[in-house]
Amino acid sequence: MEKIVKLKPVVKSYIWGGQYFQKYGKGDQEVISELWELSLRDGNSSIIAEGEYKGLELNKVVTKEDVGPAQTRFPYFPLLIKLIDAKRDLSVQVHPSDDYALKNENSFGKSEMWHIIDADDGAGLYIGLKENSSKEDIEKRLNDGTILEALNFVHVKPGDTFVINPGTIHAIGAGMRLIEIQQNSDLTYRLFDYNRLDKDGNPRELHIEKALKVIDYSSYKFIKNQDSVLADNQYFKVKRESFNKELVIKANRDSFVSFTFIDGEGTVDGMKFQKFDTFFLPYGKECTVKGNGVVIISEV
Repeated sequence: MEKIVKLKPVVKSYIWGGQYFQKYGKGDQEVISELWELSLRDGNSSIIAEGEYKGLELNKVVTKEDVGPAQTRFPYFPLLIKLIDAKRDLSVQVHPSDDYALKNENSFGKSEMWHIIDADDGAGLYIGLKENSSKEDIEKRLNDGTILEALNFVHVKPGDTFVINPGTIHAIGAGMRLIEIQQNSDLTYRLFDYNRLDKDGNPRELHIEKALKVIDYSSYKFIKNQDSVLADNQYFKVKRESFNKELVIKANRDSFVSFTFIDGEGTVDGMKFQKFDTFFLPYGKECTVKGNGVVIISEV
């Protein structure tokens, strides 16, 4: 494929989304909850925005050679990148590990990270248990509606990063915008949803029985990112880079690179970019960014 491609995201509208990304030209839907910036999922693939393959789905163009060594480590395209606008609280949920998901769901599990882009005063999120607990205690709290009391609540500000390993109970709170880098999986077990109804007036589905089997019942250990590295695990390495005038990005570590600008404007190998634009750089390639801004770079 081409040396580098600019992407158009898949737009998702859920009951908790808002109107933040519309002003950046990311869609004209009344509500935008998630922008799947980098996705090769069937039926939900990013679209190539410019160049030779303009208008084609990314998953129809990417080859094993473009993915690089990652295609020997993962039997699937390993990464999914989202921009999220949480105007309202998201559900309290948990993701299973690969081991559990492969055995019980014919799917891979989900490890993810959040990097806060923007947040209203007082906005926060729930992440992990305050203290060591048990299946019986969490089940009781789910039944009597006190589950939030057992979770860490953290006020957030732009630049904060949180790593959510499989088994960690978590919930994005109202009033924040963030980028989520995750395993390419959409497997989520919902524990609590504030008794909300869906668009048809029905209670949203919960998955308590499955969730209780995969929860990590130990107290949550906060992971502090080091310098510009926001996360580094077997699934992805994520860096934040600020630049002024020029930045060279290379995809020669282990695999491909995808990067999303969370501020600024300029060009990438001559293609214009603005805030919230995302690019895919195939394995073994490099590109030159000119302008100024802040970029989140995801490597596999």
